[in-house]
Amino acid sequence: MKKADREFLFRLLETPSPTGFEMPGQRVWAEWIREFAPDVECDAYGSTWAKLPGQSDRVIMLEAHADEIGYMIKQIDDKGFLRIDRVGGSDSATGRGRRITILGDKGPVSAIIGNTAIHLRRDEAGLEKAPLVHDLWVDVGASNAAEVKELGLRVGHPAVYQDGPMELSHKRIVSRALDNRIGGYIIAQVMKRLATAKKKPPFTVICLNAVQEEIGGHGAIMATYRLKPDVCICLDVTHATDTPGLDAAKHGAIKLGAGPSLTHGTANHPHVVKRLIEVAASTDLPIQHEASSRFTGTDTDKIYSSRKGVPSALVSLPLRCMHSVVETADLDDIENTIDLLTNFVLSLDEKDRFHQTLEPTE
Repeated sequence: MKKADREFLFRLLETPSPTGFEMPGQRVWAEWIREFAPDVECDAYGSTWAKLPGQSDRVIMLEAHADEIGYMIKQIDDKGFLRIDRVGGSDSATGRGRRITILGDKGPVSAIIGNTAIHLRRDEAGLEKAPLVHDLWVDVGASNAAEVKELGLRVGHPAVYQDGPMELSHKRIVSRALDNRIGGYIIAQVMKRLATAKKKPPFTVICLNAVQEEIGGHGAIMATYRLKPDVCICLDVTHATDTPGLDAAKHGAIKLGAGPSLTHGTANHPHVVKRLIEVAASTDLPIQHEASSRFTGTDTDKIYSSRKGVPSALVSLPLRCMHSVVETADLDDIENTIDLLTNFVLSLDEKDRFHQTLEPTE
């Protein structure tokens, strides 16, 4: 990863963009990708896309989601302590003792999620349950509710963990919000490679960074209806199941560093998945495989059923410790995913329809 690309990725990861409040991160993404796409727009709720004209008007859409999990102020008590609720799938079991940033009316406010000392919370049986979200309390340094108000805080303001990116040995990167800021980074890198190539891509390319995936894929629904893609590749993260205590029989076998994963079934069009497999084989790129028996749990579920149907496939980056402040990805996986998506776009032909047929196939 080049220095400028690393700086772009780290800036994306460091910029708070909880679900429903994604625009700070969207502005970072849009500023960077404008160098490579002549048309960058956003819709009413903030989903942002970049468009690169191709050799035809047919559209390939590469989609990722821009939002991250977080918290929201739910109540402020007379002593100046805050109670919070989850935004997306935040894990309250890991919340105690963490530093957070609250996005208030007067700007960011640093705070902590309290952690009552272990000496004071032991019960007689020596057992302890993980806290529920309503058990968590937040300290902003105030002594009463009036001092909280002076900071520009009220019920409804969002918060995210302060933990930013760091690099481990052996090409590993750790951060909060890799789910799925890394997806926005990857599709932007694909756009860069296509824009700087000698020839226009076969299809017009739209890179969509959608909002509100963590609470149901609402941004993808709105944007897909508007943009009308002919084919779509969704990019998200998936669980790397190679850490202690995980059973592959229950969760599948996905390894960190073994390449992006292709999902089979449900939203994933078999012809699009087949092309991805062929592209990986022809370019000697490693891939892994996952099964989707009912749904993918990603924006793919919302995109493929838009209008008359959008032939779609899900490509996933293996991620350890999802929905935590130590989400971990492999830099080689990131690079291989960029290569796979770039080569998929270049493999397209104007004759490609990715439609099922009643005629028998070999």
